[in-house]
Amino acid sequence: MNTICVFAGSSPGKQEAYAHAAQQLGQLFIEKNIRLVYGGSRVGLMGEVAEEMLSARGEVIGVMPEGLFRGEVVHRSLTSLVEVGGMHERKAKMSDLSDGFIALPGGAGTFEELFEIYSWAQIGIHEKPIGLLNIENYFRPLMKMIEHSVQEGFSQKDNLELLNVDASPRKLLEKMASYQRPQLRSKWEE
Repeated sequence: MNTICVFAGSSPGKQEAYAHAAQQLGQLFIEKNIRLVYGGSRVGLMGEVAEEMLSARGEVIGVMPEGLFRGEVVHRSLTSLVEVGGMHERKAKMSDLSDGFIALPGGAGTFEELFEIYSWAQIGIHEKPIGLLNIENYFRPLMKMIEHSVQEGFSQKDNLELLNVDASPRKLLEKMASYQRPQLRSKWEE
């Protein structure tokens, strides 16, 4: 994986562990010569990853819809900033530029980006690895919800294998590097 898209909160969260793990992820990307694609903001956890990489002269590509965010939120020191027409175009562009995806803790926007890329994997639009950096077990309730959807017959059990989950940035990248997309069974197959 040469380029990884990171979905993360535009807020730092309440625990210092979130920012620390975001910085570790940026350091690991530098160590492994991985290019970052992300939402283009200088704030929150997404800003932490970007700042860590930029301070070590890593390559950071921001993708941001024209006119959506106030000028002071846009990171002005990126390697490149790709401006797009809207949110749908943003997610498509981020996907096109990336070899894999990692979600850090965040709110509705992070969940929406994660679930779109997850559903694209389920229906075969892409076969790229998806990782959840499970800092302080942030994603435990989300995984429980997905497991519940399997138990209730709305998702297939093998869809859980589309998500690589770990609390360690290094271990998560290792899982993603060795990822083999599961052979998914259609939910309509007997």
